[in-house]
Amino acid sequence: MRRAITAQRLTHRPLPLKENAMKTVKELLRGKGYQVWSIGPDATVYEALTLMAEKDVGALLVLDSAGHLVGVLSERDYARKIVLKGKTSRETPVREIMTEKVVWVRPDQTIEECMALMTNKRIRHLPVLEGGRLLGVISIGDVVKDIISEQEFMIEQLENYITGKR
Repeated sequence: MRRAITAQRLTHRPLPLKENAMKTVKELLRGKGYQVWSIGPDATVYEALTLMAEKDVGALLVLDSAGHLVGVLSERDYARKIVLKGKTSRETPVREIMTEKVVWVRPDQTIEECMALMTNKRIRHLPVLEGGRLLGVISIGDVVKDIISEQEFMIEQLENYITGKR
């Protein structure tokens, strides 16, 4: 009986694999879009919060007048550097509370690399730069959504393989 099982296993076709098993940031951006919400470093924190609320985002990229990335302003920055320190958002410029040491990724990096980077650095947003040029931004939500989608695809492929569907 053991031989029959072995012979049967050998008659199945191998599980079809996706051509590119590790999705890249470039592919993720192509699907979600390249929209970036930004603000200048001299705007008030209040103006930044208003824009975040209007656009329903948790962070804004901070761009100088030449369009260069100089920081990121997140809800976390607001909570820790305005609320907890007793400052006012209407009088404080973005430059005072933004995160200046921006962690960013290249478009050829994988989603798995982004997840690891976000986890290790405890950040939720990653600007995407290529040759110093801003291409877009991805969030932890984008990354998680993509990973779940990839896992659902793999589960479907495995179920089809097991049941003999094509």
